[in-house]
Amino acid sequence: MTYDEFKDLKVIEDKTNPFSTLYELEGGERFYIEPAFYTQLMGFKTFQPDNYPRIIEEIYRLVKKNKRIVFTASYQYPQTEVEGYIYLEIEDVCDPLQIYAEDKSRGSDYGD
Repeated sequence: MTYDEFKDLKVIEDKTNPFSTLYELEGGERFYIEPAFYTQLMGFKTFQPDNYPRIIEEIYRLVKKNKRIVFTASYQYPQTEVEGYIYLEIEDVCDPLQIYAEDKSRGSDYGD
């Protein structure tokens, strides 16, 4: 699956990781986007649209700096398994920018 935010990048087929999309920048840097990470990214796009371009810019900056990244929902349980890559979660991208997911949930009004 390709994602609009990265549609201008080269997509590399990785049959060992069929659920994640592997992209390559012009400089040869590569990164995977796992579907659950993309879902989290879309949450920021929906609820914090003014910050969304900064998040995308940070993704590119991190890839250029680290060369090989898997963007995952959980580094402890990644969907993508590949050697030589670092695993980053959405918080690793957004927290340094001081962009945080808002927890709008609250406890129930019902008690026991």
